Amino acid sequence: MDPQLKVIQWQDFEQELARLSSLSSALQQAQSKKLALQRHLQTLIQVQSESLSRRNQLDEISERLEDRKLVMGNMLMQAKVVEEHAKTKEDHLATEIKSLLVSGTSLSVARKRLQESGRLLGGEQGLAQLNGLRKMLRVRQQHMVSQVAYLYPVKTMVGATQELELDSFPGTPGGTLDENKSKNQGILTISGAQLNMLPFTQLTFFTDKKQVQRSTTALGYVAHVISLIATYLHVPLRYPLRMGGSHSYIKDYAPSIDPTSSGPSSSALASANTKCLEFPLFLDGQDATRAAYAIFLLNKDIEQLLNYVGIKSLGPRHVLANLKELFKTILSPNFIESE
Repeated sequence: MDPQLKVIQWQDFEQELARLSSLSSALQQAQSKKLALQRHLQTLIQVQSESLSRRNQLDEISERLEDRKLVMGNMLMQAKVVEEHAKTKEDHLATEIKSLLVSGTSLSVARKRLQESGRLLGGEQGLAQLNGLRKMLRVRQQHMVSQVAYLYPVKTMVGATQELELDSFPGTPGGTLDENKSKNQGILTISGAQLNMLPFTQLTFFTDKKQVQRSTTALGYVAHVISLIATYLHVPLRYPLRMGGSHSYIKDYAPSIDPTSSGPSSSALASANTKCLEFPLFLDGQDATRAAYAIFLLNKDIEQLLNYVGIKSLGPRHVLANLKELFKTILSPNFIESE
């Protein structure tokens, strides 16, 4: 017999049956309450899950909002910076506009003046005025050069011993002494000083010191004359002069160096062939070759002025002759009418 089976007496059957019926009814009610509670719990769980989902959404929206606030803050700061920069640019632009207006007014006035000047120059009266001013300038230049010619007259001494100006100039072709004497009828002097190149090319112990001094003085006079005339005519000399009276110098910015030459002077020239060199127009303690080259450059300046006034040079041997020809050309009436 199964020990779990309960034997009920007949007299207790109805009581047990009633108890079982009551228990069955109570069980049914408990199950109904359980089902109702289960439905209620599911509803609460669903509501709770929806609430959590919405809370998560709200958190995400809140984070996005914070990010938007940060972005808006940065954009606001950038907008302020741009606004300040734009304001600065506006102020600067306003200043430039004012300056442009002033410049435009000045340009308008200048244009009117230019048009007026153009009308004046375009007409016969303007051209005549320009020619008159040019003629006045030529007259003034001629007058100043005449004063120079009066201070430093270049004259011919007739009857004296014939000596060539640049008789033995190194490196220049020419005739003999007798041939040149036959061509000249006198000796040119400047302010009474004779230019003789023999001391510069044939310097010895027995050279006449007075003759050297006279030639040096004459070179100083010529250099001063050339400097004044170039200034009056507004001609920049190719070989500028550094005035020092009878101890003047002439500058050469591109000297030609003889590669076969030797000695301390030639080595000094070779080391400075790209620089400005000064050559002496005198012989006092100087190399005769350098002095002769200085006179050659001085005559080149005279040739430059002769070319400016439309006259050809007489050659590299004739310093005073070229200078006399320059005086003659500038002081002639044709100089005033020339362009």
